[in-house]
Amino acid sequence: QVQVVASGGGEVQPGGSLRLSCSASGVRLEDYTIGWFRQAPGKEREGVSCLGDSDSDTFYADSVKGRFTISRDRAKNTVYLQMNRLKTEDPANYYCVAGRGWESTYYCSDVGPPTHYGTDSWGKGTLVTVSS
Repeated sequence: QVQVVASGGGEVQPGGSLRLSCSASGVRLEDYTIGWFRQAPGKEREGVSCLGDSDSDTFYADSVKGRFTISRDRAKNTVYLQMNRLKTEDPANYYCVAGRGWESTYYCSDVGPPTHYGTDSWGKGTLVTVSS
């Protein structure tokens, strides 16, 4: 239902950092669960990090736990994914999606609501590359 846009991708070397942004117009993202997903060539899309409508409700995939941080800036109506200590396993197209009223762990799971979203919900994503 909610159209969100991912931005901020780029190319970094291993160990570098990027901050991705998920933004929307016309809705307050503080009222939504936000999910960051990624898909690399030859791999299935996976939930990376999700943030419930409560800032304390967060989920991180094991592969990024301790390196990535999801946060919400209500003034800017933006949800960020801070990615630190990037690894060569992290390159992918990163997407953000939004839904109302979902717990973060479920929203990010491989059976959660985003698995049923169409291309209009996913958009184009933002590309992250890590080159050594």
